[in-house]
Amino acid sequence: MRAMTNHPRNRTPRGVRRRLGVAVAALTMSTAVSACGLGTAGGFVPSGELAGPLAGVASFDGAKVSVGSKNYSEQLLVGKMAVILFKSAGADVKDFTNIPGSSSARQAMLSGKLQMMWEYTGSAWISYMGNSDPIPDEHKQWQAVKDADVKNGLVWLPPAPMNNTFGFAMNRANADALGITKLSEIQDIPIPERTFCVEAEFNNRSDGLLPMLQTYDIPLGAGVPRDNVKLYATGAIYAATDQGACTFGEVYTTDGRIVALDLVVLEDDRNFFPAYNLSPVVQAQFLEEYPQVADLFAPVAAELTNETLLELNARIDVEGEEPTQVAYDWLVAEGFIIDDRG
Repeated sequence: MRAMTNHPRNRTPRGVRRRLGVAVAALTMSTAVSACGLGTAGGFVPSGELAGPLAGVASFDGAKVSVGSKNYSEQLLVGKMAVILFKSAGADVKDFTNIPGSSSARQAMLSGKLQMMWEYTGSAWISYMGNSDPIPDEHKQWQAVKDADVKNGLVWLPPAPMNNTFGFAMNRANADALGITKLSEIQDIPIPERTFCVEAEFNNRSDGLLPMLQTYDIPLGAGVPRDNVKLYATGAIYAATDQGACTFGEVYTTDGRIVALDLVVLEDDRNFFPAYNLSPVVQAQFLEEYPQVADLFAPVAAELTNETLLELNARIDVEGEEPTQVAYDWLVAEGFIIDDRG
């Protein structure tokens, strides 16, 4: 798994002040229930003309494709990218982004109601396939998931370099005062400073707080007093960490609030957390009929780095922009499509 050391911690998205508290812009999505029983994001999704490395991709004229995503910002963002790309390539697209819950989205893929969605390697390996031990090497983790899903008629195309895994972050003041950059260095600071803000679920996960503390030789009780652990709702952790309610806050490593609040993510130098690389997952039958799917998504996936997702997620969660617009703007800016709306 790639160590979490390359986040753009010194940059703040335009129009964002550092002290944001827990304010998160609400996403207004119209929800429709289709004959497939899937909730969708709805709304108009623009298209353009394929350009740059996508200019030579064969047309999808006559293809019918249903694209899905889960119902949070990053998934909506990449789901809308997929809808835009397919539309721009000439496909007739049904937009089933905004499916509530991972299990519902996974079932939609397994049942064939969706032809394509972006999925995370760690989610598939641990949550869907029931494995307890992640594979530290990102490529080997992707390959293992790819091989395992063949029997389900699903093909995992090459993953993006981004890794939206768990991590722990500090506010800038604590990072400067304590002078640590790695999780292994927590054992070097005084016990009273070893305070953690985490979700209740993370507190009980097999890849969560307790085994993490064991891995880093600061077990709960002896290394970290139980009173040093505070439980928060997911969104509240970022503000609590920023405001110094705890020294270390559980974060998702591509969450835009990391940049907006100038949080410093510690390196997972013992590779404890699973890799959660994002991959386009496609029905094998659809890929056989339209092999150009691989050419459509490979160049895009290659540009989806942690840095890119941090900035794009911040535009949605911090600045309140719509995922569709953020996705379209990025595809145009990167030269994947030409805006043909005049």
